[in-house]
Amino acid sequence: MSAPRASYQVRVAEVISETDDACSLVLAVPADLAGVFSYRPGQFLTVRIPHDRDGSVARCYSLSSSPHTGDRPTITVKRMTGGHASNWIADQVAAGSVLEILPPAGTFSPHSLDGDFLLFAGGSGITPVMSILKSALAQGQGRIALVYANRDEHSVIFGPELLRLQAAAGDRLVVVHWLDSLQGAPTPTGIAALTAPYAGYDAFICGPDPYMAVVRQALSELSVPAAQVHVERFLSLAENPFEATEETGGVPATIEVTLDGQTRLLPWPPGTRMLDVLIDEGLDPPFSCRQGICGACACQLTGGEVEMVHNEVLEAEDVADGYILACQAVPLTPTVAITYS
Repeated sequence: MSAPRASYQVRVAEVISETDDACSLVLAVPADLAGVFSYRPGQFLTVRIPHDRDGSVARCYSLSSSPHTGDRPTITVKRMTGGHASNWIADQVAAGSVLEILPPAGTFSPHSLDGDFLLFAGGSGITPVMSILKSALAQGQGRIALVYANRDEHSVIFGPELLRLQAAAGDRLVVVHWLDSLQGAPTPTGIAALTAPYAGYDAFICGPDPYMAVVRQALSELSVPAAQVHVERFLSLAENPFEATEETGGVPATIEVTLDGQTRLLPWPPGTRMLDVLIDEGLDPPFSCRQGICGACACQLTGGEVEMVHNEVLEAEDVADGYILACQAVPLTPTVAITYS
């Protein structure tokens, strides 16, 4: 049995209407939880949403606030047609409501805020991008270009705030809006033409899959190195981290772990995720979301075989190179070897 993750009750201080179908929830994090809820630009929070049939469901919402500007932690949610969680938030949450939340997670965050950034957002994909943009303006010295695609001008989240940021930042910030109602759907050629002057910048992309595919093709045509391109997808959790779950799968195994320059042999019981084994044995492996959607726990398989229960972040070429997610791996062979590079 896998125990639910430690969660916290956090009050909503304010609900801000951003557009007709998007709102921001400003969170009143208690002083004694400030360390627990410290975050990096681009990370997300996981919220427990009541559900009549299942008890609850879990949804991840990116922080649109910046940890470097004195903002209270804020998540922004767009109402989705048929979306139980987003509609519940839009209809039920008000100032004074209390939400059950997991600490910040995710790896869609710059290693440094000092560089130049080429940011792409589609629709509500602006949420983590806004956090990165505000943080880079506040803490860095570089230049920032944002290409923001929406259905029409009424769909633009943070429109007034972007205007204010542009006015204050001067030539450090360029914002380009792409509106389907005026320009049609984004195309690789169109995106490449807009972003060619900024091809040397670090690129961060968030939005619907079709938009991100167009952007990635445009950046490929501009010969932007893959190492400069960072992507955040809209993903649904395969498991509910707020609920206890029955662990199954795998065989009894021994795992050889190379981490921080040391190698250890550990017993690996069946039905246990690799990450849990490492943590229970006192090791300090990297991890973040524990749901197979961020990639922070990725390591390289050098011996044996494992099965990943859930994987939304590793590409086929990553898996072919032996990379696995420790938080999702169960053993398929009696001996397994991994290394963290």
